[in-house]
Amino acid sequence: MCPVLKNDYPVELSPPDISPYRRGNTGIDYVTTFDSGVAGPHVMITALVHGNEICGAMTLDYLFREGVRPTRGKLTLAFVNVDAFSRFDPNNPIASRLVDEDFNRLWSKDVLDSSRDSVELRRARTLRPIVNQVDLLLDIHSMQHATAPLAMCGPLSKGRALARGVGIPEIGVVDSGHAAGKRMRDYAGFGDERSPKNALLVECGQHWEKSSADVAREAAIRFLLHAKVVDPRWGKARMSTGPLPKQRFIEVTGPVTIETDDFRFAADYRGLEIIPKAGTVIGHDGAKPVATPYDDCVLVMPSRRLLKGQSAVRFGRYA
Repeated sequence: MCPVLKNDYPVELSPPDISPYRRGNTGIDYVTTFDSGVAGPHVMITALVHGNEICGAMTLDYLFREGVRPTRGKLTLAFVNVDAFSRFDPNNPIASRLVDEDFNRLWSKDVLDSSRDSVELRRARTLRPIVNQVDLLLDIHSMQHATAPLAMCGPLSKGRALARGVGIPEIGVVDSGHAAGKRMRDYAGFGDERSPKNALLVECGQHWEKSSADVAREAAIRFLLHAKVVDPRWGKARMSTGPLPKQRFIEVTGPVTIETDDFRFAADYRGLEIIPKAGTVIGHDGAKPVATPYDDCVLVMPSRRLLKGQSAVRFGRYA
């Protein structure tokens, strides 16, 4: 279950009513596939991997209402952790991140094929057959703190290429994930450099700030245009037309995985702080100081869920 946390941010977004999409057309609740009947890739956009990250749900709702259809290949739109989302309360928005465990730490064969059970694992196993069919995945997320949006493109060169193809956000993060478990973005062929399959996870901004919904919608449209699965006129009529900033990439050298039940940061880090000197203590894990490993170290997504076995923060540097 989620720990009780203080919410420092106002809820500027209203969660959409996703009940019209429950039946879908795939036999899986809240999953809809549109088939163009023309050869092409199977492209998927997912939202609500975490139940309190509502910008993705707003984006899928927008795409449905705008009548998105592929001109080649298939397009699947999936609302993921709907059980957690059903508990969303704007007066306690942090509490609906998950029901039993983090959906985005389950995507390895060993876990999916194990005897473990949870609400999230049952949903992952239900979704697995359709995820297995997907060639290109965009997984829409948001963050705890109000920092710049991030393209979490993974450790592989093909992930960086996909981030560049989409063009936003400006900052990409080259990372290998979490010790606590594998993300959907890294599942099977997505995480294999030899496979043509590819995936991108976009952190669109703080969970409930209005701009996160704008970033999510823009990223989804640009992703569909990059995949060449929608009519360019449909996409370009719905995306912003301003010039894009040149992308920059942070290479993550590793996460700080919490070892005790008493992790605390030395300051109120919110993310993307650059710590000039190696050896600067940024927190303590029990009695053990946690220090930056090199000069100009970037703190990537410091967490407020400081639980043993989870990532407290990731260390990186601009490439």
